[in-house]
Amino acid sequence: MSLSRADIENLFAQPFNDLMFQAQTVHRQHFDANAVQVSTLLSIKTGGCSEDCGYCSQSARHDTGLEREGLLAVDEVVEAAKAARAKGATRFCMGAAWRGPKDKDLQPVLEMVKAVRGLGLETCATLGMLKEGQAQQLADAGLDYYNHNLDTASDFYGEVIGTHGQNDRLDTLGKVRDAGMKVCCGGIVGMGESRSQRAGLIAELAALNPQPESVPINLLVKIPGTPLEDQPALEPLEFVRTIAVARIALPGSIVRLSAGRQEMPDYLQALCFLAGANSIFYGEKLLTTGNPETDRDLALFKELGLKVMPVAHAHAEMEAEAAQA
Repeated sequence: MSLSRADIENLFAQPFNDLMFQAQTVHRQHFDANAVQVSTLLSIKTGGCSEDCGYCSQSARHDTGLEREGLLAVDEVVEAAKAARAKGATRFCMGAAWRGPKDKDLQPVLEMVKAVRGLGLETCATLGMLKEGQAQQLADAGLDYYNHNLDTASDFYGEVIGTHGQNDRLDTLGKVRDAGMKVCCGGIVGMGESRSQRAGLIAELAALNPQPESVPINLLVKIPGTPLEDQPALEPLEFVRTIAVARIALPGSIVRLSAGRQEMPDYLQALCFLAGANSIFYGEKLLTTGNPETDRDLALFKELGLKVMPVAHAHAEMEAEAAQA
């Protein structure tokens, strides 16, 4: 049974050391405490999105100076995936700035998914809201994960996004589950929400049935030209608390330390790993914002004694082959 919002608020209110101990205990019950899943994110279609998400540089409604670009060619995506694999990534995520893909736009994305999975990488895509049948097409192409974040608690959602509601996101998540894919679903903190609303976001994620396999926790990146560019920064230890609470409420989920990591000193990232984060985006850029350089991540991993988690579907397939032998 998932924790209620009141339960999660009580977790937030614990003494910091008690919260960290509980989070680390839960983490070790479900995962190797020293293994981190590593993903690389590529924007396959940048800018020009019709939505008004207040944090996003890619909205056509915000003047952020971002150049609108068309869909990348399949070969370009494959080369980027090969480069990511060479640097140690095990999952390759493809993001497109759409409200949702048109059927004609989906066809080349299906080819990208097939080609990237053929490289031995796990595949993930974030393409916006899906229409009937599109999730099944992605699943048939071999997509492992579909990312569609709740972004924030339902009672704060309208403060950030006005062109669609959170129920639209839940509808897409339902289509993804029905198609048999894994769900990557998290949110953004530091957008002006209260601690109670952060608890609400985690409660809503925990209430998804089944819970998401992957939960990205993003710290707001304040992009000039967006409505949230002047939002006061979230206190660093409050962010660590958020990671710890997410780990306790979503015990079997991969919790990804996502956007905002470039501004985090190494000791803060180390606290997040201690709190139960066990995934990062790897590489020098996310969709449009900066990310720590690969060498810095490798140095931090070495200092902390962390290792890269293997590709899940490859191991499952090897186990299946061994069972048949």
